[in-house]
Amino acid sequence: MKSSMPDIVVLFFLFGLLAGLVKSELKLPSALYDSLSVFLLIAIGLKGGQGLAQQSVLSLAPQLLAVISLGILQTLIAFSILKYLCHFDRANAAATAAHYGSVSVATFAVGSNWLITNNIWFESQMAIFLAVMEIPAIMAGIILVRGVKKGTDWRQLAHETFFGKGVTLLLGGMIIGWIAGPDGLSSIKGLFFDLFKGALALFLMEMGLIVAKQVGVLRRNGIVIIAFGITMPLISAVLGTACGVLIGLSAGGITLLAVLAASASYIAVPATMRLAVPEANPALSLSAVLGITFPFNIIIGIPLYHHVAQMLTGVSL
Repeated sequence: MKSSMPDIVVLFFLFGLLAGLVKSELKLPSALYDSLSVFLLIAIGLKGGQGLAQQSVLSLAPQLLAVISLGILQTLIAFSILKYLCHFDRANAAATAAHYGSVSVATFAVGSNWLITNNIWFESQMAIFLAVMEIPAIMAGIILVRGVKKGTDWRQLAHETFFGKGVTLLLGGMIIGWIAGPDGLSSIKGLFFDLFKGALALFLMEMGLIVAKQVGVLRRNGIVIIAFGITMPLISAVLGTACGVLIGLSAGGITLLAVLAASASYIAVPATMRLAVPEANPALSLSAVLGITFPFNIIIGIPLYHHVAQMLTGVSL
């Protein structure tokens, strides 16, 4: 039975947000924040790899094709909204759209933790979807700005995209989990599985502090960023839910795919877009992603997406 109280990790986020808004001196050491990021990425990868050890990876090919297509479609929709309705220039529209076609590891971690806390099962391949959905949106965003004939350094961008820290840690963790299987992982379960929620709580506290810093940018850019930051994840969640139903996921899997679709990257995409589209203003995209979309998803979106998934799959509410 689901609790009506907010998840404790969300309370840590709200605590960090409040501390930031009142200009508290609270701040995690940068080394600890980086270490928590590494820990969470490896832990998510290990959990996904453990599940994959119990099924055929080749059978996932149709699902992987579907989620790749989902990421590209989201990028194109976001670009159209930003350019033609919000009147962003092409560079900023494409760079921001790439953020929203990609995914957020932190939002995924909160969503999967919410499902586990409420004893809701979801498919193990969701961690693979997380890794795969990082890449198509980045490439689509670059092509929307540069095209395919201009002098883009594709080799450098491909290396940044495919071998960036986030994708490398996720895939590495999945490979280790897949090779070791449940028995091999039992010796490190206490560290990577049992302590996962505590590490996530500290990470989200720092995220709250980071979000508080975006308030000034939001004030300067007004209602357009706020409206897009809420509307786009809702559109993406609908697309993610439809994709989840199409590929036959459970209610928990549909929820988590909707969460992935509704989330927006704030790590891999900003790093790559700085290389590919240096003329774009990162403050615009990050203020929407961190100031609006991230808190909206973890506070309101996740339970909302699950409620819709329950109705579509006939699971009792």
